[in-house]
Amino acid sequence: MFSQRSLNFFGFVCCTGLVAAALYFQYVDGLDPCPLCIFQRIAFILMGAIFLIAFLHNPKITGMKVYGALATVVGLIGIVIAARHVWLQNAPEDQVPECGPGLDFMIEVLPFRVMLEKVLMGSGECAEVSWTFLSLSMPTWSLIWLLILTAIAVMLVLSRK
Repeated sequence: MFSQRSLNFFGFVCCTGLVAAALYFQYVDGLDPCPLCIFQRIAFILMGAIFLIAFLHNPKITGMKVYGALATVVGLIGIVIAARHVWLQNAPEDQVPECGPGLDFMIEVLPFRVMLEKVLMGSGECAEVSWTFLSLSMPTWSLIWLLILTAIAVMLVLSRK
């Protein structure tokens, strides 16, 4: 139906648009991202880079499966992070962790593994819903797009052409 090259280009364009939108909301609308938002951005940036490289390289079947598998792994990690974020936003108040230090501080002070654990646990600031579109929060939209992009990556892994 669609060529592998066009799927990679579509994935790249989507990732670029989503990261551009996130930067717009941060720098124009003043919505500061929480640590989980930043990790979701990293997932989109990595997926976009993989899609771009695959589009430019346009490899044969085996190469496309490798690119698709890499994008799938990154997408699944992003889905877990976004799902955790959505859960935090919908959790009862008594189950939301307290607000912690900022990501910059944690990167400077904590060992990588400890910093990663703290970020993935989320904090009170991650539970705030400061933006919605069609009644869905930004992490929910992020989860939807990560599911779509990961499905495209899986299609690349399973394709035979």
